[in-house]
Amino acid sequence: MPLADDVAEIFQGSAPIGILIALVGAVFLSLGAQFQHRGVAKVEERYGSGEKAGLSGGQFVRLLARPSWVAGTVMLGLAIVFQLTALGFAPIIVVQPIGIVALVLTSILNARVSRVSLDRNAILAIVMCVGGIGVFVTVAAFYATEHVLSETQLIIVLSILAVVLLLLGAAFAFFRKRVNALFYIAAGGVLYGFVASIAKVIINRIITGNFDWVTVVGGVALFLALALGFYFVQTAYSVGAPDLVIAGLTVIDPLVAVAIGIFVLGEASNTPLWASLVWAAAGAVAILGVFQLAKHHPQTHRRDETGEVAPLR
Repeated sequence: MPLADDVAEIFQGSAPIGILIALVGAVFLSLGAQFQHRGVAKVEERYGSGEKAGLSGGQFVRLLARPSWVAGTVMLGLAIVFQLTALGFAPIIVVQPIGIVALVLTSILNARVSRVSLDRNAILAIVMCVGGIGVFVTVAAFYATEHVLSETQLIIVLSILAVVLLLLGAAFAFFRKRVNALFYIAAGGVLYGFVASIAKVIINRIITGNFDWVTVVGGVALFLALALGFYFVQTAYSVGAPDLVIAGLTVIDPLVAVAIGIFVLGEASNTPLWASLVWAAAGAVAILGVFQLAKHHPQTHRRDETGEVAPLR
């Protein structure tokens, strides 16, 4: 298809621009995480019930009165804008994993703000996350291919999202008082991965002149996934350290988006077998790093001992 070839050529030539834009978005994501965590922690400390059952409506209203949370939300909004803009310049399997840069920045910021030093195990976990995703992006930058995306592909993504929403809704309804930070982080990361994937399809279809009713439905689903993901992330901030939350989001989010990019959007159609094996290994290392960070994070240990996270000053 000549049009498909033209689209691939355009995206391959503009991929460096997309990478730079995604890096700027990662900086805003890091700063936004730190400020949002500060606001959520204050509200949870003063008005929380002590149960990990999700933020209530009243707590969300009180968050609006926290300048730090509002500032963090604005920065998160900018991060999303930069991320979506980057998707207009490069394939999703190249752009999405770059958010891992936010993990490094957030870890440094949080260590300074909370005055809690990262031990060797926590640092090793961060290196695993960054190294795994870094290898993935490097290989993807050489082999990712952009195609014209069809109505069928968008319907497949939306159908998978519907199943995920049902599963997350059931898990939240029945186990909300027994789950830990990893559940909320995973839920937010999965939903944000779908946000990026749906946004990619919509942007592609608009660029190629294929805007139709399915694209509109995709836009509605995008905002629904974004809203629910936002809720889960805010709850994660109330029960987990910000760099742990960012570690999960910057690994789970891109892995979900990349899986959709590979198996549904066909962005890895020209990838050799060895590169696919490298991707699988790199992704496994990054996921293991998230679990190791959750296990060895010093603020997690402090919560276990005192029932509270280290105070934010």
